[in-house]
Amino acid sequence: MWEALEQAAWVKTLSTTGWLYASVSIVHYVTMFWFIGSIAIVDLRVIGIAAKERNVVELGQQLFPWAWMGFTLSVIAGFLEFATAAGDWAPDPVFHVKLALIMLSVIFTIIVQTSVKKWAQAPEIPTGAKIVALISLLLWIVTIVAASEIPALEGLG
Repeated sequence: MWEALEQAAWVKTLSTTGWLYASVSIVHYVTMFWFIGSIAIVDLRVIGIAAKERNVVELGQQLFPWAWMGFTLSVIAGFLEFATAAGDWAPDPVFHVKLALIMLSVIFTIIVQTSVKKWAQAPEIPTGAKIVALISLLLWIVTIVAASEIPALEGLG
């Protein structure tokens, strides 16, 4: 199945056209950092480290739509990169770890996003909320490190 994806004409074009593949890679990395950067600002605000003068609800309302747009573009570009070597990546257990880390990080991001309004109603953001935001932030850092090291560790990409 994965080899069939690799053999699709559009995938072959992507994998053999240097500027096109490089462009997709750039889009993938820029939009993932765009997403994670937006999330990190909200997490740091919840923790109480950054943007202290900003209302956390308004900050979240401004950043989350941009964050999810970045995430969507990053997933699309990541799939395009994956498609060029799907037969190598799909069975790789370390690649599965990367996907699991992304899913776990996204879950914590959704928890932060859906809870910000509730947390902001308290006179002070609860300690539990700060811990959730810290876990979200740390998970994204671990995800970035893992994702950048997996190709080197596995000899793929």
